[in-house]
Formats: sequence, structure tokens, C-alpha cells
Amino acid sequence: MSASQTSDVPTLLVKIFGKDRPGITAGLFDTLAAYSVDVVDIEQVVTRGRMVLCALVTPPPAGLEGDLRATVHSWAESMKMQAEIISGLGDNRPRGLGRSLVTVLGHPLTAESTAAIAARITKAGGNIDRIFRLAKYPVTAVEFAVSGVETEPLRTALVTHAATFGVDIAVVAAGLHRRAQRLVVMDVDSTLIQDEVIELFAAHAGCEAEVAEVTAAAMRGELDFEQSLHARVALLEGLDASVVDKVRSEVRLTPGARTLIRTLKRLGYQVGVVSGGFTQVTDDLKDRLGLDFAQANTLEIVDGKLTGRVTGEIVDRAGKARLLRRFAAEAGVPLAQTVAIGDGANDLDMLNAAGLGVAFNAKPVVRQAAHTAVNVPFLDTVLYLLGVTREEVEAADTHDED
Repeated sequence: MSASQTSDVPTLLVKIFGKDRPGITAGLFDTLAAYSVDVVDIEQVVTRGRMVLCALVTPPPAGLEGDLRATVHSWAESMKMQAEIISGLGDNRPRGLGRSLVTVLGHPLTAESTAAIAARITKAGGNIDRIFRLAKYPVTAVEFAVSGVETEPLRTALVTHAATFGVDIAVVAAGLHRRAQRLVVMDVDSTLIQDEVIELFAAHAGCEAEVAEVTAAAMRGELDFEQSLHARVALLEGLDASVVDKVRSEVRLTPGARTLIRTLKRLGYQVGVVSGGFTQVTDDLKDRLGLDFAQANTLEIVDGKLTGRVTGEIVDRAGKARLLRRFAAEAGVPLAQTVAIGDGANDLDMLNAAGLGVAFNAKPVVRQAAHTAVNVPFLDTVLYLLGVTREEVEAADTHDED
């Protein structure tokens, strides 16, 4: 029957609440089974050891509803639970068109910000159908299932106000394709790692401050990236090639980087990096972390010395987007099902080309242009934007330790 045909069919809402313990769900349905009712819907939530179990069922045969009510109340009392039974018609109202998943990351998540988000969803024409906690560590991550408004206007309504709310927000279309996002490509400097690799090289050449100033201007979008790359690399001319091993040893992974990659790999994702840095470092990261793809610029070395030039194809802003498309084609993943993560202006084309572009602790110009932003220092929080729970992350860690 259609929704319109079942909207006036009598149903009973049986609600059980109290201290959670094994056997409550089985006990309730054993009790209901004696009255030959059919189950229309079930919802169960446990918060801080307190259970709320709701069962929507068809009425029992004529004349037995009073007996069913008395029996359920008696059983609930024997289990030191409370029961409430409400007569009504039909099921939940049909969900509106336009279904999205809104992931909120708070550090902490306050009641004030939660109220503001809920109000903004309502103002955009959406209805919150369900709320589910994804993680409580290292951030509080909560997912809202929303219907009644299309994804893009909902994203605009929420993401543009995320900073005001004091949280990070991602909005994606609900559906099977969310779990089918099977390629994640990320920037390296200040994303996968905490450092700017060229500044590590510059420290050995005695020109770190000069290089850092140019790097910062380029990442803010104030300088052309390719021109700034050549200018910075020129300052490394004459540096001994042995410095490559030293720089590799100095690279510091961003907190949560290993967990992010390990979990993605366990879930069947392919993972790659693109960098305006150098293959002398990214190739090593690819081997160490088990990455599927890696592409960067290459420092030219002649007679054991850095020449102050790069060789081959330049990986700049347009190049990163081009490589994302190339990696997606090689992985057999539609571009709409890719995720890109970056922090600088030269990541913008890649972030906009991906199905989901995540600005990670990014410059203001990047945060404003990306699909969503993460502003906590833990790279593995990106997993929650993909609907991965903390329990799944810990299960991946446990599996790898076996």
C-alpha cells in the first residue's frame, strides 16, 4: 500500500524507557508476540546508560488492546522500566524531498551552537529526522539526517555560518554514494605533515626566514605559486644532496594522519597525495604510509648538489586538480565520489573539483571557498565527515594490531 493508503491505519506506539540492560528488547517483543501484532517501526537510543526503546506496532485483535496494555506495563515494571503506550494512526510522515547528512564537529559542542544549527536548518526549510553521535574523541562529532531541502542550499545556509557557531560543519547528499567515495587525495605540507618541506630545506641553507615569508604569501594567494616556487628553490642552490635524508627525518606527521590513512585503507579507499613540495619527501611518505598515489615537484640534483631548479611537470594549483582527475581515472572512481583535503590557495582547484573538498586548518580564502572546513588539529576527524564512527576507527586500529 502507498503512504496515503496507510496513513489512517490504526497503530500503537509502545515506548519503554529506563536503565539499559541486556534482554530489554527481546523481552518487550516476546511480550508483544503473544498478541499477534506486526512491527511497523523500531527505534532504540541509549544515552549514558539510559535506554529509550520505541516500537510502532499494529493493534492486537479486537478486544485485546486493554490486556496488551496491562501486560506491557506489568512486564516493564518487572524490569524496573517505565512504559507508555499511545494509540494513533499510521506511521511517520513521509520524509520530504532533498535528503542530506549534516556532520557537526565541536571541540566542545555547546548547547548554544547546537540550537543555532537546528534553527538554521529549520529556517532553510529542512526537517531533522534523526541525530546520531559519531564520536566523542578527539572531538564531539554528531550527524543530523535532514530532509525537505536540497543539499546545496542547506550547505550554503550552514557552512557559511559555521565559524559563527564555533563548530565545523559538512553537508553532503544522503544515499549510497556517500559510502562509495573511494578515493581521498590530500595536500602534504601543513596538511598531511605539520611542516613546509621547502622551509626544512631552507633551514639547512640558512635562508629559512626569507623562504617562509614567500611561502606564506603564496599560500594566502598573494603570489603566483609557480613563480614563488622557482624563487624559493633558487635559494637552495649549492646545498649538498645529503640534506635530503636529514629533511626526511625532520618531517612531522600531523596528529591523526596515520589513523586517517590506516582507517581509509581498511575501509577499501585508495589514498593519494599531491604536493607543491618535492618528490624527495613524498616518495618516502608514500612508502612509509602505504599510499596508492603520490606526485610532487622534483628538486634537480647534479653532482651531489641541489642546482636551485626543479625538473619535470610543475605541480601547482591547476596541476593538483589535474592530478586528482588522473588519480580518479586510474582508481576507477567517479570524480563526484572523491575527497580532497588541503590548506592553501594552491589547493583550491583540487578542493572544488572533488566531490567533497575539505579545508584543513586552512587560510581564510580557502575556508570560504571549500565545501567544508575542519579547524581542529586532528587529521583523522575528516573520517567523521565521511560518516565513519569512532568505533570503526578503533576497530581498524585493533585489526592492524592483530
